Amino acid sequence: MTSVSQASSGVRSARLSPAPRAGDVAVAAVAFGLTLGLVAGQRGTDGGLDVLSVALAALASLPLVARRRAPLAVFAATTAASACLYGLGSVLGPPFGPTIALYFVASDERTRSRIRETAAVVLGMFAVHLSATAWSEDGFPATPILFGVVVWGTAWVIGDQIAQRRQRLADLAERASRAERDTRREARLAAAEERTRIARDLHDSAAHAINVILVQAGAARLLQERDPAAVREALTTIEDVARETIGDIDQLIRGLREDGAGEPIEAPTGLAALQALADRHRAAGLDVDVRVAGPRQALAPRVDQAAYRIVQESLTNAARHGGSGRAVVEIAYGPADLTLIVTNPIGPGEVATTPDGHGILGMRERAALLGGTFEAGAGSGAFRVRARLPYAQERRAR
Repeated sequence: MTSVSQASSGVRSARLSPAPRAGDVAVAAVAFGLTLGLVAGQRGTDGGLDVLSVALAALASLPLVARRRAPLAVFAATTAASACLYGLGSVLGPPFGPTIALYFVASDERTRSRIRETAAVVLGMFAVHLSATAWSEDGFPATPILFGVVVWGTAWVIGDQIAQRRQRLADLAERASRAERDTRREARLAAAEERTRIARDLHDSAAHAINVILVQAGAARLLQERDPAAVREALTTIEDVARETIGDIDQLIRGLREDGAGEPIEAPTGLAALQALADRHRAAGLDVDVRVAGPRQALAPRVDQAAYRIVQESLTNAARHGGSGRAVVEIAYGPADLTLIVTNPIGPGEVATTPDGHGILGMRERAALLGGTFEAGAGSGAFRVRARLPYAQERRAR
Protein backbone atom coordinates (compact mmCIF):
# COMPACT_ATOMS: atom_id res chain seq x y z
CA MET A 1 0.00 0.00 0.00
CA THR A 2 2.86 2.37 0.83
CA SER A 3 4.58 1.81 -2.49
CA VAL A 4 1.32 2.40 -4.35
CA SER A 5 0.77 5.67 -2.44
CA GLN A 6 4.31 6.79 -3.16
CA ALA A 7 3.91 5.96 -6.83
CA SER A 8 0.62 7.88 -6.95
CA SER A 9 2.24 10.87 -5.23
CA GLY A 10 5.10 10.77 -7.71
CA VAL A 11 2.73 10.72 -10.68
CA ARG A 12 0.69 13.58 -9.19
CA SER A 13 3.79 15.65 -8.52
CA ALA A 14 5.05 15.05 -12.04
CA ARG A 15 1.71 16.12 -13.44
CA LEU A 16 1.48 19.27 -11.29
CA SER A 17 5.14 20.24 -11.66
CA PRO A 18 6.16 19.81 -15.28
CA ALA A 19 9.45 21.04 -16.67
CA PRO A 20 9.51 24.43 -18.48
CA ARG A 21 8.46 24.29 -22.11
CA ALA A 22 9.72 26.21 -25.08
CA GLY A 23 6.53 28.30 -25.09
CA ASP A 24 7.02 29.29 -21.47
CA VAL A 25 10.60 30.34 -22.15
CA ALA A 26 9.43 32.39 -25.14
CA VAL A 27 6.74 34.13 -23.07
CA ALA A 28 9.26 34.96 -20.33
CA ALA A 29 11.74 36.28 -22.89
CA VAL A 30 9.12 38.51 -24.53
CA ALA A 31 8.01 39.87 -21.14
CA PHE A 32 11.65 40.55 -20.23
CA GLY A 33 12.23 42.38 -23.52
CA LEU A 34 9.10 44.52 -23.10
CA THR A 35 10.01 45.37 -19.53
CA LEU A 36 13.54 46.38 -20.56
CA GLY A 37 12.00 48.52 -23.27
CA LEU A 38 9.87 50.35 -20.72
CA VAL A 39 12.86 50.86 -18.43
CA ALA A 40 14.97 52.17 -21.31
CA GLY A 41 12.19 54.49 -22.43
CA GLN A 42 11.81 55.91 -18.90
CA ARG A 43 15.57 56.41 -18.38
CA GLY A 44 16.06 57.95 -21.80
CA THR A 45 19.10 57.76 -23.95
CA ASP A 46 21.27 59.66 -21.48
CA GLY A 47 20.60 57.58 -18.37
CA GLY A 48 20.99 54.16 -19.98
CA LEU A 49 20.30 50.88 -18.27
CA ASP A 50 21.91 50.17 -14.94
CA VAL A 51 22.59 46.75 -13.49
CA LEU A 52 19.88 47.06 -10.81
CA SER A 53 17.16 47.93 -13.32
CA VAL A 54 18.13 45.03 -15.57
CA ALA A 55 18.19 42.64 -12.61
CA LEU A 56 14.75 43.79 -11.40
CA ALA A 57 13.37 43.56 -14.94
CA ALA A 58 14.65 39.99 -15.12
CA LEU A 59 13.07 39.13 -11.75
CA ALA A 60 9.80 40.71 -12.92
CA SER A 61 9.55 38.52 -16.02
CA LEU A 62 11.90 35.53 -16.24
CA PRO A 63 10.22 33.54 -13.38
CA LEU A 64 7.40 33.00 -15.88
CA VAL A 65 9.29 29.95 -17.11
CA ALA A 66 8.16 28.20 -13.89
CA ARG A 67 4.50 29.21 -14.14
CA ARG A 68 3.35 25.59 -14.60
CA ARG A 69 5.15 24.53 -11.42
CA ALA A 70 3.84 27.25 -9.07
CA PRO A 71 1.82 29.99 -10.81
CA LEU A 72 0.86 31.83 -7.60
CA ALA A 73 4.45 31.97 -6.38
CA VAL A 74 5.57 33.21 -9.81
CA PHE A 75 2.96 35.96 -9.64
CA ALA A 76 4.11 37.03 -6.17
CA ALA A 77 7.78 37.08 -7.22
CA THR A 78 7.26 39.02 -10.45
CA THR A 79 4.95 41.51 -8.72
CA ALA A 80 7.46 42.16 -5.93
CA ALA A 81 10.26 42.82 -8.45
CA SER A 82 7.97 44.99 -10.55
CA ALA A 83 6.98 46.98 -7.44
CA CYS A 84 10.63 47.68 -6.81
CA LEU A 85 11.04 48.94 -10.37
CA TYR A 86 8.01 51.19 -10.10
CA GLY A 87 9.11 52.40 -6.65
CA LEU A 88 12.45 53.50 -8.09
CA GLY A 89 10.66 55.32 -10.89
CA SER A 90 12.35 53.15 -13.50
CA VAL A 91 9.20 52.15 -15.40
CA LEU A 92 6.32 54.03 -16.95
CA GLY A 93 3.74 51.66 -18.43
CA PRO A 94 1.97 48.38 -17.74
CA PRO A 95 3.70 45.73 -15.63
CA PHE A 96 4.01 43.00 -18.25
CA GLY A 97 5.44 40.24 -16.07
CA PRO A 98 2.88 40.40 -13.22
CA THR A 99 -0.02 40.81 -15.65
CA ILE A 100 0.96 37.71 -17.61
CA ALA A 101 1.58 35.80 -14.37
CA LEU A 102 -1.90 36.80 -13.10
CA TYR A 103 -3.44 35.44 -16.32
CA PHE A 104 -1.71 32.10 -15.72
CA VAL A 105 -2.93 32.05 -12.10
CA ALA A 106 -6.54 32.58 -13.22
CA SER A 107 -6.29 29.90 -15.92
CA ASP A 108 -4.67 27.29 -13.67
CA GLU A 109 -6.93 24.37 -12.63
CA ARG A 110 -5.57 24.41 -9.05
CA THR A 111 -6.69 27.98 -8.40
CA ARG A 112 -10.34 27.08 -7.69
CA SER A 113 -9.35 24.68 -4.94
CA ARG A 114 -7.48 27.46 -3.11
CA ILE A 115 -9.42 30.54 -4.10
CA ARG A 116 -9.14 32.25 -0.68
CA GLU A 117 -5.35 32.00 -0.58
CA THR A 118 -5.15 33.16 -4.18
CA ALA A 119 -7.41 36.17 -3.54
CA ALA A 120 -5.36 37.17 -0.48
CA VAL A 121 -2.08 37.00 -2.39
CA VAL A 122 -3.43 38.85 -5.46
CA LEU A 123 -5.01 41.67 -3.44
CA GLY A 124 -1.97 41.94 -1.20
CA MET A 125 0.48 42.16 -4.09
CA PHE A 126 -1.81 44.64 -5.86
CA ALA A 127 -1.65 46.85 -2.78
CA VAL A 128 2.14 46.51 -2.64
CA HIS A 129 2.47 47.46 -6.31
CA LEU A 130 0.22 50.51 -5.90
CA SER A 131 2.09 51.60 -2.77
CA ALA A 132 5.39 51.43 -4.63
CA THR A 133 3.92 53.42 -7.51
CA ALA A 134 2.54 56.05 -5.10
CA TRP A 135 5.99 56.30 -3.46
CA SER A 136 7.55 57.35 -6.73
CA GLU A 137 4.84 59.89 -7.59
CA ASP A 138 3.58 63.05 -5.96
CA GLY A 139 -0.02 62.94 -4.75
CA PHE A 140 -2.66 60.20 -4.71
CA PRO A 141 -2.07 57.58 -7.48
CA ALA A 142 -5.59 57.66 -8.94
CA THR A 143 -4.48 56.92 -12.49
CA PRO A 144 -2.25 53.96 -11.53
CA ILE A 145 -5.09 52.50 -9.44
CA LEU A 146 -7.58 52.74 -12.31
CA PHE A 147 -5.04 51.49 -14.82
CA GLY A 148 -4.05 48.56 -12.59
CA VAL A 149 -7.65 47.55 -11.96
CA VAL A 150 -8.40 47.53 -15.69
CA VAL A 151 -5.24 45.71 -16.75
CA TRP A 152 -5.16 43.10 -13.98
CA GLY A 153 -8.93 42.66 -14.02
CA THR A 154 -8.83 41.98 -17.76
CA ALA A 155 -6.00 39.46 -17.31
CA TRP A 156 -7.95 37.66 -14.57
CA VAL A 157 -11.21 37.54 -16.55
CA ILE A 158 -9.51 36.18 -19.67
CA GLY A 159 -7.63 33.54 -17.68
CA ASP A 160 -10.77 32.54 -15.79
CA GLN A 161 -12.72 32.16 -19.04
CA ILE A 162 -9.96 29.98 -20.45
CA ALA A 163 -10.09 27.78 -17.33
CA GLN A 164 -13.88 27.48 -17.52
CA ARG A 165 -13.74 26.55 -21.19
CA ARG A 166 -11.11 23.91 -20.46
CA GLN A 167 -13.31 22.51 -17.67
CA ARG A 168 -16.36 22.43 -19.94
CA LEU A 169 -14.41 20.53 -22.58
CA ALA A 170 -13.19 18.06 -19.94
CA ASP A 171 -16.76 17.59 -18.69
CA LEU A 172 -18.00 17.00 -22.24
CA ALA A 173 -15.26 14.46 -22.84
CA GLU A 174 -16.12 12.70 -19.57
CA ARG A 175 -19.82 12.61 -20.42
CA ALA A 176 -19.05 11.25 -23.88
CA SER A 177 -16.79 8.58 -22.38
CA ARG A 178 -19.43 7.68 -19.80
CA ALA A 179 -22.13 7.50 -22.49
CA GLU A 180 -19.89 5.22 -24.55
CA ARG A 181 -19.31 2.96 -21.54
CA ASP A 182 -23.05 2.86 -20.85
CA THR A 183 -23.74 1.98 -24.48
CA ARG A 184 -21.22 -0.86 -24.40
CA ARG A 185 -22.67 -2.16 -21.12
CA GLU A 186 -26.22 -2.07 -22.52
CA ALA A 187 -25.03 -3.89 -25.62
CA ARG A 188 -23.44 -6.60 -23.46
CA LEU A 189 -26.63 -6.92 -21.40
CA ALA A 190 -28.73 -7.16 -24.56
CA ALA A 191 -26.39 -9.83 -25.94
CA ALA A 192 -26.59 -11.79 -22.69
CA GLU A 193 -30.39 -11.59 -22.72
CA GLU A 194 -30.48 -12.74 -26.33
CA ARG A 195 -28.22 -15.70 -25.56
CA THR A 196 -30.45 -16.65 -22.65
CA ARG A 197 -33.47 -16.52 -24.93
CA ILE A 198 -31.70 -18.66 -27.52
CA ALA A 199 -30.74 -21.17 -24.82
CA ARG A 200 -34.38 -21.45 -23.74
CA ASP A 201 -35.56 -21.88 -27.32
CA LEU A 202 -32.91 -24.49 -27.95
CA HIS A 203 -33.92 -26.42 -24.85
CA ASP A 204 -37.62 -26.30 -25.71
CA SER A 205 -37.12 -27.32 -29.33
CA ALA A 206 -34.66 -30.12 -28.57
CA ALA A 207 -36.68 -31.48 -25.63
CA HIS A 208 -39.85 -31.56 -27.69
CA ALA A 209 -38.14 -33.28 -30.62
CA ILE A 210 -36.39 -35.88 -28.49
CA ASN A 211 -39.61 -36.73 -26.68
CA VAL A 212 -41.54 -37.22 -29.94
CA ILE A 213 -38.71 -39.25 -31.46
CA LEU A 214 -38.51 -41.39 -28.32
CA VAL A 215 -42.22 -42.18 -28.37
CA GLN A 216 -42.33 -42.86 -32.09
CA ALA A 217 -39.21 -45.03 -32.00
CA GLY A 218 -40.73 -47.08 -29.17
CA ALA A 219 -43.97 -47.51 -31.08
CA ALA A 220 -42.06 -48.53 -34.22
CA ARG A 221 -40.10 -51.13 -32.28
CA LEU A 222 -43.25 -52.66 -30.79
CA LEU A 223 -45.20 -52.65 -34.07
CA GLN A 224 -42.43 -53.53 -36.49
CA GLU A 225 -43.85 -57.03 -37.16
CA ARG A 226 -47.59 -56.59 -36.48
CA ASP A 227 -48.32 -53.29 -38.24
CA PRO A 228 -45.78 -52.24 -40.89
CA ALA A 229 -47.97 -49.28 -41.92
CA ALA A 230 -47.89 -47.85 -38.39
CA VAL A 231 -44.12 -48.35 -38.32
CA ARG A 232 -43.73 -46.39 -41.55
CA GLU A 233 -45.94 -43.61 -40.17
CA ALA A 234 -43.86 -43.48 -36.97
CA LEU A 235 -40.62 -43.32 -38.95
CA THR A 236 -42.06 -40.56 -41.14
CA THR A 237 -42.98 -38.58 -38.03
CA ILE A 238 -39.45 -39.09 -36.67
CA GLU A 239 -37.99 -37.86 -39.93
CA ASP A 240 -40.24 -34.78 -40.03
CA VAL A 241 -39.55 -33.86 -36.41
CA ALA A 242 -35.81 -34.34 -36.82
CA ARG A 243 -35.76 -32.19 -39.96
CA GLU A 244 -37.81 -29.43 -38.31
CA THR A 245 -35.65 -29.50 -35.19
CA ILE A 246 -32.47 -29.28 -37.21
CA GLY A 247 -33.91 -26.20 -38.91
CA ASP A 248 -34.81 -24.64 -35.55
CA ILE A 249 -31.36 -25.32 -34.11
CA ASP A 250 -29.67 -23.99 -37.24
CA GLN A 251 -31.71 -20.79 -37.00
CA LEU A 252 -30.84 -20.35 -33.32
CA ILE A 253 -27.14 -21.01 -33.81
CA ARG A 254 -27.03 -18.67 -36.81
CA GLY A 255 -28.18 -15.89 -34.49
CA LEU A 256 -25.04 -16.42 -32.40
CA ARG A 257 -22.58 -16.32 -35.29
CA GLU A 258 -20.76 -13.07 -35.72
CA ASP A 259 -20.23 -13.63 -39.42
CA GLY A 260 -23.96 -13.98 -39.96
CA ALA A 261 -24.70 -10.29 -39.42
CA GLY A 262 -26.98 -8.87 -42.05
CA GLU A 263 -28.34 -12.24 -43.22
CA PRO A 264 -32.12 -12.57 -43.25
CA ILE A 265 -33.44 -14.68 -40.38
CA GLU A 266 -36.81 -16.37 -40.53
CA ALA A 267 -39.50 -15.28 -38.10
CA PRO A 268 -39.67 -17.44 -34.96
CA THR A 269 -42.43 -19.99 -34.57
CA GLY A 270 -45.69 -18.64 -33.08
CA LEU A 271 -49.22 -19.76 -32.30
CA ALA A 272 -49.91 -20.09 -36.02
CA ALA A 273 -48.01 -23.41 -35.79
CA LEU A 274 -50.04 -24.61 -32.79
CA GLN A 275 -52.19 -26.98 -34.86
CA ALA A 276 -49.13 -28.67 -36.35
CA LEU A 277 -47.69 -29.01 -32.84
CA ALA A 278 -50.90 -30.63 -31.60
CA ASP A 279 -51.02 -33.00 -34.58
CA ARG A 280 -47.48 -34.09 -33.94
CA HIS A 281 -48.27 -34.94 -30.33
CA ARG A 282 -51.43 -36.76 -31.38
CA ALA A 283 -49.34 -38.83 -33.75
CA ALA A 284 -47.06 -39.62 -30.82
CA GLY A 285 -49.97 -40.92 -28.79
CA LEU A 286 -50.99 -37.85 -26.74
CA ASP A 287 -54.64 -36.82 -27.12
CA VAL A 288 -54.46 -33.02 -27.43
CA ASP A 289 -57.62 -30.92 -27.24
CA VAL A 290 -57.13 -27.28 -28.29
CA ARG A 291 -59.73 -24.70 -27.25
CA VAL A 292 -59.64 -21.04 -28.23
CA ALA A 293 -61.79 -18.35 -26.58
CA GLY A 294 -62.26 -14.73 -27.54
CA PRO A 295 -61.55 -12.91 -30.80
CA ARG A 296 -58.06 -13.59 -32.08
CA GLN A 297 -55.60 -10.73 -31.62
CA ALA A 298 -52.55 -9.75 -33.65
CA LEU A 299 -49.73 -10.63 -31.28
CA ALA A 300 -46.34 -8.99 -31.10
CA PRO A 301 -43.53 -11.40 -32.10
CA ARG A 302 -42.19 -11.73 -28.55
CA VAL A 303 -45.61 -12.62 -27.13
CA ASP A 304 -46.42 -14.94 -30.02
CA GLN A 305 -43.16 -16.86 -29.71
CA ALA A 306 -43.32 -17.06 -25.91
CA ALA A 307 -46.89 -18.40 -26.05
CA TYR A 308 -45.92 -21.11 -28.52
CA ARG A 309 -42.86 -22.16 -26.51
CA ILE A 310 -44.87 -22.35 -23.27
CA VAL A 311 -47.49 -24.58 -24.90
CA GLN A 312 -44.77 -26.68 -26.56
CA GLU A 313 -42.92 -27.28 -23.28
CA SER A 314 -46.18 -28.00 -21.43
CA LEU A 315 -47.19 -30.64 -23.98
CA THR A 316 -43.70 -32.15 -23.87
CA ASN A 317 -43.96 -32.47 -20.08
CA ALA A 318 -47.47 -33.94 -20.40
CA ALA A 319 -46.27 -36.58 -22.86
CA ARG A 320 -43.16 -37.39 -20.85
CA HIS A 321 -44.45 -37.28 -17.27
CA GLY A 322 -48.23 -37.62 -17.56
CA GLY A 323 -49.93 -41.00 -17.47
CA SER A 324 -53.42 -40.20 -18.74
CA GLY A 325 -52.37 -39.73 -22.37
CA ARG A 326 -54.47 -36.58 -22.63
CA ALA A 327 -53.86 -32.82 -22.51
CA VAL A 328 -56.15 -29.82 -22.88
CA VAL A 329 -54.80 -26.54 -24.26
CA GLU A 330 -56.92 -23.46 -23.57
CA ILE A 331 -56.08 -20.13 -25.20
CA ALA A 332 -58.07 -17.07 -24.18
CA TYR A 333 -57.63 -13.73 -25.97
CA GLY A 334 -58.53 -11.02 -23.48
CA PRO A 335 -58.70 -7.25 -23.94
CA ALA A 336 -55.21 -6.71 -22.48
CA ASP A 337 -53.54 -10.10 -22.18
CA LEU A 338 -53.32 -13.63 -23.52
CA THR A 339 -54.07 -16.48 -21.11
CA LEU A 340 -52.67 -19.98 -21.68
CA ILE A 341 -53.83 -23.01 -19.68
CA VAL A 342 -52.46 -26.48 -20.38
CA THR A 343 -54.09 -29.23 -18.29
CA ASN A 344 -52.85 -32.80 -18.03
CA PRO A 345 -55.33 -35.02 -16.13
CA ILE A 346 -53.82 -37.39 -13.57
CA GLY A 347 -54.64 -41.02 -14.06
CA PRO A 348 -56.10 -43.22 -11.30
CA GLY A 349 -53.59 -44.05 -8.59
CA GLU A 350 -50.99 -41.55 -9.94
CA VAL A 351 -49.32 -38.85 -7.89
CA ALA A 352 -48.63 -35.64 -9.75
CA THR A 353 -45.16 -34.10 -9.31
CA THR A 354 -43.65 -30.97 -10.76
CA PRO A 355 -41.20 -31.94 -13.52
CA ASP A 356 -37.55 -31.33 -12.77
CA GLY A 357 -35.14 -29.56 -15.12
CA HIS A 358 -35.16 -26.28 -16.99
CA GLY A 359 -38.57 -26.52 -18.62
CA ILE A 360 -40.68 -24.99 -15.83
CA LEU A 361 -37.96 -22.40 -15.11
CA GLY A 362 -37.77 -21.43 -18.78
CA MET A 363 -41.54 -20.97 -19.04
CA ARG A 364 -41.56 -18.81 -15.91
CA GLU A 365 -38.72 -16.67 -17.28
CA ARG A 366 -40.52 -16.17 -20.59
CA ALA A 367 -43.63 -14.90 -18.84
CA ALA A 368 -41.65 -12.67 -16.48
CA LEU A 369 -39.70 -11.03 -19.32
CA LEU A 370 -43.02 -9.90 -20.82
CA GLY A 371 -44.36 -8.65 -17.50
CA GLY A 372 -46.75 -11.58 -17.16
CA THR A 373 -47.36 -14.31 -14.60
CA PHE A 374 -46.82 -18.07 -14.56
CA GLU A 375 -48.11 -20.85 -12.34
CA ALA A 376 -47.56 -24.61 -12.48
CA GLY A 377 -48.71 -27.30 -10.09
CA ALA A 378 -51.06 -30.17 -9.36
CA GLY A 379 -54.60 -29.86 -8.06
CA SER A 380 -58.17 -31.15 -8.62
CA GLY A 381 -56.94 -34.35 -10.30
CA ALA A 382 -54.72 -32.65 -12.90
CA PHE A 383 -51.40 -31.00 -13.41
CA ARG A 384 -52.00 -27.49 -14.72
CA VAL A 385 -49.81 -24.84 -16.30
CA ARG A 386 -51.24 -21.32 -16.42
CA ALA A 387 -49.54 -18.30 -18.01
CA ARG A 388 -50.77 -14.76 -18.54
CA LEU A 389 -48.93 -12.70 -21.16
CA PRO A 390 -49.88 -9.01 -21.51
CA TYR A 391 -49.86 -7.82 -25.09
CA ALA A 392 -51.53 -4.40 -25.00
CA GLN A 393 -48.22 -2.63 -24.28
CA GLU A 394 -46.45 -4.62 -27.01
CA ARG A 395 -49.10 -3.59 -29.54
CA ARG A 396 -48.81 0.08 -28.55
CA ALA A 397 -45.03 -0.10 -28.90
CA ARG A 398 -45.41 -1.33 -32.47
